[in-house]
Amino acid sequence: MSTDPMVRITLNGATMGTLYSVIAYVEPAFDAQALGRKLHAAISEVDAVMSNWKPDSDISRLNAAATGIWIDLPAPLLHVLDAALRIEARSGGAFDIGVGDAVGAWGFGPYASQPVTQRPARRPVTRQALELDTASCRARKHAPLSLDLSGIAKGYGVDRLAEILQSAGLSSWLVSLDGELRAGAPKPDCTKWAIALEKPVIGKRETSGVIEIADMAIATSGTYRHCREEGGRTVSHTINPASGCPVERKLASVTVLAPTCMAADAWATAILVDGHWPPRGFVAPTDIDALVLSA
Repeated sequence: MSTDPMVRITLNGATMGTLYSVIAYVEPAFDAQALGRKLHAAISEVDAVMSNWKPDSDISRLNAAATGIWIDLPAPLLHVLDAALRIEARSGGAFDIGVGDAVGAWGFGPYASQPVTQRPARRPVTRQALELDTASCRARKHAPLSLDLSGIAKGYGVDRLAEILQSAGLSSWLVSLDGELRAGAPKPDCTKWAIALEKPVIGKRETSGVIEIADMAIATSGTYRHCREEGGRTVSHTINPASGCPVERKLASVTVLAPTCMAADAWATAILVDGHWPPRGFVAPTDIDALVLSA
């Protein structure tokens, strides 16, 4: 192994309607361009499989499928769907990927409709209406469902990028995708990765503090970014699955620390919907922690 000092590289690109960024420390002779191609291919695959904005994605294909018919799906999508249903059950439904129609009815996402619907139709319980056969990589719906993975897919994408870095033999790195991040080991100088936490201020980018992490993932959900003013109140893109309406602003921002970014992403949404930390509607996993800011 080389005894030369490690060098810092930065790789980035566009995906999922936003940008991803990777910072890593590598040996001087490391092929950063080859790594960049692998990273971009991996995150592009996640986008192609899980994006509701792409009518030919696998999640769109599942949404459009008739009920009762088994649909073959890629293993990564089955993995994310299985995790989503497990978190739905454990959170008492606070996290629910079956809110796609409600998201669109309130004017958000690829299926946004106008005028805004304020009395959403009743829908089936997602974990009861969606059956997974993970061994055979297939799924079927027992009732019409509109699945939206926006609360978990980006976290999974971060984890996928982390897997590429780990398979390349790298240990000291930071991956970011929108508000989701995951850090490997500390930097070569033994310092942790400093992550800025935003103030939940609509229309502005301000920092409320800094947290240092290593070997951990972090994700933030809030009501202050993807939102709009309507009738004198802020309408958020995050839907309360119980009501089918945007969450009330009890909490403006929830930042969750967890072993994986997929878990951090989903649990941040669940806690935002619950409106309290610790949650009142469910018991949070023991391997996560949260920082919350009130509205």
